[in-house]
Amino acid sequence: MKGIILAGGTGSRLHPLTKVTNKHLLPVYDKPMIYYPLETLIDAGITEIMIVSGKGHAGDFLELLGSGSEFGVRITYEIQDEAGGIAQALGLAERWARKEDVAVILGDNIFQDNVRKDVEMFDGGAKIFLKEVSDPHRFGVAEVDGDQVVGIEEKPKEPKSNNAVTGLYFYDGRVFDSIKKLTPSGRGELEITDVNNSYIRRGAMQFAMLEGFWSDAGTFDSLLKASILVQKKAMTE
Repeated sequence: MKGIILAGGTGSRLHPLTKVTNKHLLPVYDKPMIYYPLETLIDAGITEIMIVSGKGHAGDFLELLGSGSEFGVRITYEIQDEAGGIAQALGLAERWARKEDVAVILGDNIFQDNVRKDVEMFDGGAKIFLKEVSDPHRFGVAEVDGDQVVGIEEKPKEPKSNNAVTGLYFYDGRVFDSIKKLTPSGRGELEITDVNNSYIRRGAMQFAMLEGFWSDAGTFDSLLKASILVQKKAMTE
């Protein structure tokens, strides 16, 4: 399995912190934000990783992470010329992925759980990782029936569950065909929720519930929350 970190976007919700830098380079406690998704992939045993970023600060990622040798991995870089959604950014990795399974992680998501076993057991289709939250309306929300995902709604006003879809997804090589069939949403973007629902309709979606903490870090509040969670974890080690 190969790993893909999606680190594009303008970071407008973190302005003015992002006026001169990419939000994924901002600090979360004692490390740049991008380190956390990178470590999640590395801890899962993934050694070939692509970082997709916007063109404005691509050189900063290269300066920070280089070839990946410092981390024992090989890092490749791809540029998303303009904001077109998570699914559009993922589609840029098609030629690099060479139809292999991929683990896709959003660059502002921080996970405590180790997903190495999930990587080792993945056998095609797709897999999402859910976390029960108190404010599900902020996220994509999964409706689950037993061991099946029934559907996913993006930021619903009346969520059908408290199960937020976190920014970590496993896909087989067919994901790129699914992306090509998408039409832009009302935001003018290709949505990852639409990709996930295409797998659900085919009966090819798995899920796992996360046990440890999870946070995005794309707002001032969540950036602070993520830093506190990481600090608490560091203090107990």
